[in-house]
Amino acid sequence: MAGLEKHTPTPQDITVHGASRVLEVSFADGASFRIPFELMRVYSPSAEVQGHGPGQEVLQTGKRLVGLEGLEPVGNYAIKPTFSDGHESGLFTWEYLYFLGSEQDQLWADYERRLQAAGIERDAAMPEKGGAGCSSHAH
Repeated sequence: MAGLEKHTPTPQDITVHGASRVLEVSFADGASFRIPFELMRVYSPSAEVQGHGPGQEVLQTGKRLVGLEGLEPVGNYAIKPTFSDGHESGLFTWEYLYFLGSEQDQLWADYERRLQAAGIERDAAMPEKGGAGCSSHAH
């Protein structure tokens, strides 16, 4: 099984460009994308970023200079990056990488709109996490 969906092209080549902070992914259908680490980190598919349901997303900031410290394959369907800020719980499937690459202009626009709506600067530090885990969202 190449991916979670039969029609999704599989990556032919994945290259980490540390200095320019992009992940270059070439797919079997000929598409090739340069996905910034910041975009990957801001749109990580993890519960830490996406929340546990609609409206629970956590707006990520201060990720412009985030690096990639590791990249592990997960079966034949995904990669698990370790980011320099310690985030490592997102599994990026081939479908999700293709989505990030092909829709990045729209995703950047959405991110900028969410920042503006929240009145937060892109490079603002993330608030410190409290001691509460996923079971408690009390503030």
